[in-house]
Amino acid sequence: STYGAVARAAGYPHGARQVAQTLHRSFGLPWHRIVGSGGEIKLRGDSAVEQRLRLQAEGVAFRGRRVDMRRHEHKFEKKPRKGSRPRPRSKRLRATTKL
Repeated sequence: STYGAVARAAGYPHGARQVAQTLHRSFGLPWHRIVGSGGEIKLRGDSAVEQRLRLQAEGVAFRGRRVDMRRHEHKFEKKPRKGSRPRPRSKRLRATTKL
């Protein structure tokens, strides 16, 4: 998944940088599974090489220098906003005329 998607799923839609900082400071989290938008590895140097190698070891495919997000991106379920009611589904009108 991406830093932004993790932040939105946690309820902080503008918190992508905080996700990166949290992963940097934490131990035991799968930090290598989080990439930048479009599948770009945002780390530099040896850390970027390590992230790519870890992802490849898990079977993640790349398209050039980016993770193939069409195949490997995790999509979080959308949560309803607080205070919002679910919208009623509109009923489709069916054509019943005979030709």
